[in-house]
Amino acid sequence: MVNNMSSIMSITDQDLVKEEPILLMSPRNPVPTETIFLSNIDQAVTFPVETVFFYEVPPNMASAASTVGIAGKVKKAVEEVLLVPYYFMAGRLNFSDETKRLELVCNNAGALFVSAKSRFCLKDLGNLSHPNPSFHHFVLRPGIYKSLAETALFTIQVTRFECGGFALGFTTNHAILDGKSASEMFHNLASICRGEGLKTNHINNDRTCMKARTPPQILFPHTEYVKLARTSSLLSSFTSQKRPSPSPHIFSDKYTHKLFSFTPQMLKLLKQKAMIECSTFEAILAHIWRARTRAILGHDCDQHQDQDSTVLFAVDIRDTISPPLPSSFIGNAVITGYARTKARDLVGGPLSYGVEMVREGRERVTSEYIRSVIDWLEVYKGTPATCGCAFYVSAWWKLGFGEVDLGFGRAKHAGPIVSGNDEFVLLLDGGDCDEGGKGLGINVWIGLEKDKMERFLKCVFEM
Repeated sequence: MVNNMSSIMSITDQDLVKEEPILLMSPRNPVPTETIFLSNIDQAVTFPVETVFFYEVPPNMASAASTVGIAGKVKKAVEEVLLVPYYFMAGRLNFSDETKRLELVCNNAGALFVSAKSRFCLKDLGNLSHPNPSFHHFVLRPGIYKSLAETALFTIQVTRFECGGFALGFTTNHAILDGKSASEMFHNLASICRGEGLKTNHINNDRTCMKARTPPQILFPHTEYVKLARTSSLLSSFTSQKRPSPSPHIFSDKYTHKLFSFTPQMLKLLKQKAMIECSTFEAILAHIWRARTRAILGHDCDQHQDQDSTVLFAVDIRDTISPPLPSSFIGNAVITGYARTKARDLVGGPLSYGVEMVREGRERVTSEYIRSVIDWLEVYKGTPATCGCAFYVSAWWKLGFGEVDLGFGRAKHAGPIVSGNDEFVLLLDGGDCDEGGKGLGINVWIGLEKDKMERFLKCVFEM
């Protein structure tokens, strides 16, 4: 297990020159304007997601000049090809006064594109996998104080470095695409840039299969979600930056962010330590859950032994819900699973105890449970309950972002921008690859208050 403690280089506005952003329209937006229903699962995750990919000039290419036209190539791929099937990415969110819901309006208001140049070489940025809040300069932010009608759902920024390497930064909205769907779109864009055209022939954006039942049938308590505060307008709840989500726009010095690299050998050791048959995800999740709980409770662990500790995680429901979702479905097809137990049992018990709790949490998600979640969200609205001693773990390493190849090989690094809170732990591709180029190791990104991070450093190394 490796803790990446290398210094972080800070990027400033003076280190980049950005051209004026331009709007990219879909060449085949439906007429008249189409309005797409957003499911209750979509509505629970209405926050922007920022992702950045870094690319080097491949050794087999003559010079840095080989990437001179990369911005133009990406722009052309988006506006001429990608925005044909993904026309809705040029639309806008709208809050309907009639239904009191968010909806996706395909009005072709445009995706935002910008080309930028940096005075740095890629190597100057240091270890790209280390959480670096200043990497937000490599994405185009649509603005946090704009109205829904003014806020682009899809932004693209291409930043070229002095060495010829480049960064490709995206902003999407989780309400429109979940991680798997976003990854598929990125792979489609890469395929177009390589001259191979779209990889996906059909996109299913019909989310009405996820509508709540009438009347709602809530059969489980669903404490994994928290009700939204009752306000005079539901719109303020949807647009408020106080929503319990990994908002990329808020960053505070209160937290420190670190990277912990679990090599394939370390992951194997963790699974052996569990002493029961388990997946890599179950083993690392149980380990991080236990270490973080000890760090949060600190010296008062004995006094808070009766306190509940909760870990939340995404569960893909594509094949679980009845009837199963089509493989071409691109809306949110994940709900929040959870494991909860007394802190004393988690901290004092063996790793196998945490593994079993996580497994029970995953097995809890049946088709009937999924329908109950949808109905609960219909009645109470709400978001994942990241509060108290609870936190959310997101398995980005399964999404294949590192395999996105625009014609210059795999990304040197691909991942999210540091979000600035401690409620989300990200499991990213660790960089070690098998013969097929698939990542084997896992990098754990975690943010905590400084004193808690010091305690976590001691806990996480206890194998």
